[in-house]
Amino acid sequence: MWDFSVGKALSAVIRTTPFIILRLAVYLGIGVAYLFTIGVGALVGSGVGYVGSHAAAGAFWGGLVGFGLTSAILYLAREYILYLVKAAHIAVLVEIYDGRPIPAGQKQVSYGAEFVKTHFAESSVLFGVDQIIKAVLRIITGTLNTITAFLPIPALQTAIRLFEAILRVSLTYVDELILAYLIRTRTTNPWASAQDALILYAQNYKHFLKNAVWLAIFMWGLTLAIFLVLLGPAAGIAAIMPGHNGGIWVLAIAFIFAWALKAAILEPFALAALMQVFFKTIEGQTPDPVWSERLSTASTRFRELAGKAAGWAPKPASNTPPAGTQVSAT
Repeated sequence: MWDFSVGKALSAVIRTTPFIILRLAVYLGIGVAYLFTIGVGALVGSGVGYVGSHAAAGAFWGGLVGFGLTSAILYLAREYILYLVKAAHIAVLVEIYDGRPIPAGQKQVSYGAEFVKTHFAESSVLFGVDQIIKAVLRIITGTLNTITAFLPIPALQTAIRLFEAILRVSLTYVDELILAYLIRTRTTNPWASAQDALILYAQNYKHFLKNAVWLAIFMWGLTLAIFLVLLGPAAGIAAIMPGHNGGIWVLAIAFIFAWALKAAILEPFALAALMQVFFKTIEGQTPDPVWSERLSTASTRFRELAGKAAGWAPKPASNTPPAGTQVSAT
C-alpha cells in the first residue's frame, strides 16, 4: 500500500483554504475563458457557415479555433501561473509540514507569494528550473521505451505500455515535489538544489513510484467521477451554444471543468501526500555520485542543470537559515 497519511494530507490542504479558493478562481476562470472563446468561435463560425448552408460545421470549426486560441494564451501565461499560484501554495504547504505557524485568511496568500519572491526573485528562474526537472524526470522512466522495443510478445508490450502510461501520470506532481524541496532547504542556488533533489529522487525512485502510482489511480478515479457528474450541467450549457454538436461539446465542457476542479482541489492533496513520502525517505541521505553520473550520461538537460548550477551567483535570502542549520521533519 501507500506510505502517506491521507488524514495528514487532507488536514494540510484544509489549512490552506485561502489558496484553494485562489486556485478555484484561477482554474475555473480558465474554464470560463475556454467556454467563452469556444462559444464566440462557434457563433462566428455558425454565421460564416450559414452562408454556405454549413452552419453546424462552421460552428464546430469556429469553436475549435476558440479553443486553440485560449490554449495558446494559457501556454504563454503558464510561467506566471506557476510562479504566483502553485509555488506560493507549495511554500505554505512546506511550512505546515515543518510545523511552522502560517497566517490565516488572505494574508496567507500574500505570505506565500512573498516567500517565493524572496527566494526566486525572477519567475524565469523558477520556470526554467521546473522545465529542466520535467525533462530529466522523463529520462528517468524513459528506459521502458527501450525495453518494450525489443520484446516480441504483443500482449506483454501492451501491458508494459499501459504501465508506462500510468507511470507518466504518476510523475505529474514530482516536479512540484522537487520545487517543495528547493523551498524547504531555503536554497540560494536553485539549479544546484534541483540537481541534488533529482539525484535523491532517482536513487529512491522505486519507493516514490509506488506511492505516486497509487495517487495517480486515486486522482484518475476522482477526476472521472467529477467528469461524469458534470455531464448533466455540460449538456445544458451545450444546448444553448450556436450550431452545437451536442455530444462533442458536452464532453469538451465537462472535461474542461473537471480538469479545473482537479487542478484546484485534488492536485494540492496529491502534493501534500507525496511530500510526506519524499521528505521522510531522503532524510539523512546525500546525493549518490553513481546516480549523478547515470543522469549526466543519459540526459543533456541534466548536464545543462549542472552547468547552470556551477555558474550561479548565490544570492542569500534574508530568511535563509544560518549555515549548518538542519531542517527537521515532523
